Amino acid sequence: MGIHNYLRSIGFKYLKKTEEMKKLIQSIIDQPDEKLITEDEMGNLFVELKKEYGDIIGIAVCGTYIDDKDFEMEYYYPYFVGSGVSTKERVEVNKRIDRNAYAGICDEMRIGVTLIFYLQNAVEYLREYHSKSKRVPGNATISALSVEGCVVLPVYKNESQIKSEEKYSMNRNHLMAAARDGDEEAMESLTLEDIDTYSMISRRIMTEDILSIVDTYFMPYGMESDQYSIMGEILDCYVIENEYTKEKSYVLTLDSNQLTFDVCINQEDLLGEPAPGRRFKGIIWMQGKVHYNI
Repeated sequence: MGIHNYLRSIGFKYLKKTEEMKKLIQSIIDQPDEKLITEDEMGNLFVELKKEYGDIIGIAVCGTYIDDKDFEMEYYYPYFVGSGVSTKERVEVNKRIDRNAYAGICDEMRIGVTLIFYLQNAVEYLREYHSKSKRVPGNATISALSVEGCVVLPVYKNESQIKSEEKYSMNRNHLMAAARDGDEEAMESLTLEDIDTYSMISRRIMTEDILSIVDTYFMPYGMESDQYSIMGEILDCYVIENEYTKEKSYVLTLDSNQLTFDVCINQEDLLGEPAPGRRFKGIIWMQGKVHYNI
């Protein structure tokens, strides 16, 4: 049994031995705070056992029951519950190839890439999949775990620059929506904008630092489809404590490319002192929960 890379984010930084991990998982199997049972898409029994180590953090153990009593674990993952609604775009849910886990996928125009996140409420999705109502996800709450990050000072902007950026973002979102529907003029306008942006950055990079030119970014990272390298403005921050290990983690509410979501990072893994108005730069593992319209 391996130790999940992002387990440290929720306060298990010093859990490094396999035997310790086995004991922790067994304690969750023996005394879960929540037990969810349903059938997967193939009709096999799917069980999720959850243990909370704080109000918004915990570990989920997924697997099945053998002979209705012996639990057989397939995998586990740390989770962090976000707040609010991050995206109202239509979310599709796909099963992962390697195991009985699911990912949410949506075309989020604000970040310019397809947003992929690890689905936290797989049992709810499977129950809807088997139900007669066939409801589709209406929106999603996105959250993220991080194992490395730093605090960056903000870029100074006057009121005129802020209004200009808001107008530019709104216009770009309209163009991207039109381009997605096949509008060739919108595609051409976006291409010309990208060329102008590249020229501006190439010119300014000769005399300025890149972090003073780029205010925020959101881009895929590494081989995993649900990991991203981001930089965003800190809107809010507070500290939570793991009730089991007593380790502390920061919860940061970020605005990255106008996408608002919460990030949880171990206090010892964040370089710098977070505060509203400053920026967070780091690597994240994106999770999320889909909501169904009534």
